[in-house]
Amino acid sequence: MAIFINENTPILIQGFTGRIGTFHAQEMIDYGTNVVGGVTPGKGGTTHLGRPVFNTVKGAVEETGAEASIVFVPPPFAADAIMEAADAGIKYCTCITDGIPAQDMIRVKRYMRRYKKENRMRLTGPNCAGTISPGRAMLGIMPGHIYMQGRVGIIGRSGTLGYEAASQLKALDIGVSTAVGIGGDPINGSSFKDILEEFEKDPETDAVLMIGEIGGPQEAEAGAFARDHMKKPVIAYIAGLSAPKGRTMGHAGAIVTSYGEAAEEKVAILKECGVTIAQTPGDMGTTVAEVLSRIKKVA
Repeated sequence: MAIFINENTPILIQGFTGRIGTFHAQEMIDYGTNVVGGVTPGKGGTTHLGRPVFNTVKGAVEETGAEASIVFVPPPFAADAIMEAADAGIKYCTCITDGIPAQDMIRVKRYMRRYKKENRMRLTGPNCAGTISPGRAMLGIMPGHIYMQGRVGIIGRSGTLGYEAASQLKALDIGVSTAVGIGGDPINGSSFKDILEEFEKDPETDAVLMIGEIGGPQEAEAGAFARDHMKKPVIAYIAGLSAPKGRTMGHAGAIVTSYGEAAEEKVAILKECGVTIAQTPGDMGTTVAEVLSRIKKVA
């Protein structure tokens, strides 16, 4: 199985008729994703890319039974779009939008806590590449052809490093069960630990590659979870070994403010937790291959 989405998951596009939403919606449809419609306020009752357009997410869910959505809504309105999805009963939402104000994301996090955990929408992003279960469904902006279906999970803050990892694995004839982008903003919907929990429960994932970077405590928390609760091996690459302390490097969340947030400190913590480290971005694929080889020998 795949985590979060598969070929049967009914999916909505929020911001469906905009230029960006249209382009990536067509890419998802061409990939085979079960896109059942989209939402653009004021254009309800029309069709776009052969799918119905709705004014609200609630109306779209009632008509189509959609369970997942992807947000291509401009930054000033994206938080409201996420909360609308949660209110409409969407189970899984990924937000691609970059530049959402941190205060807006705080509001989103508070809003979602109104729901009991078992009924709470899972959010990944914002500022992420999305989620793909290769050969089944794509809910994002990634180049689908570089992903081969298989049994390695990928979690990353960086979309491009996630693409690089998938490409390296494919070249080594290693496939991916699901790849999840959690986004590079300081406040995001799901953490590394949250996604590791899902991969640990997935019977079709044998190992997980975690792609982190400087800034924030998420990687250290994920390492502790892997040490204490996971039977599956975790491999990690941490970007930013050459980044000076206190300097923002690309992502808004990639800034070192305290101990444990620099790349070398995260690497040390993860090693102590039993996580296998890929030393360079070029080593991600071969490091995963080595770990999988050890698993087969033990088996």
